[in-house]
Amino acid sequence: MGTGWGGGGFCTAPWGPGLLPGPPPRFIKEPKDQIGVSGGVASFVCQATGDPKPRVTWNKKGKKVNSQRFETIEFDQSAGAVLRIQPLRTPRDENVYECVAQNSAGEVTVHAKLTVLRGTGLPRVGGWARGCVGGTRPWGFWDRR
Repeated sequence: MGTGWGGGGFCTAPWGPGLLPGPPPRFIKEPKDQIGVSGGVASFVCQATGDPKPRVTWNKKGKKVNSQRFETIEFDQSAGAVLRIQPLRTPRDENVYECVAQNSAGEVTVHAKLTVLRGTGLPRVGGWARGCVGGTRPWGFWDRR
């Protein structure tokens, strides 16, 4: 074998002609940080694309999530996954969760933080309870109890 390209050497690769690996997966939907209430529910959504199609998994502290309260729902032939945690527990669920997309071309990771609030009801101000209802158009309310 020569000492370089000009020296008449050759290069070998583990891939055949035209079979060079593509770029590693990339995320098309990244999980967002969540704030939940103890006893409630939190959901994270993650989806990746690539060639070959990547597989998405969820980790907590570098280990695959594993609990009866942690449900992983896969979609898009495992290239997407929802992580649902119910019921939320303080402080053990409060952490940074990792969405990992992996295929033969590589692996990428994104993170989302879960904050779990302790609470038994709505905050009170002067005898009035106040809160906010989420959705595509959140709205607030006041209720005298």
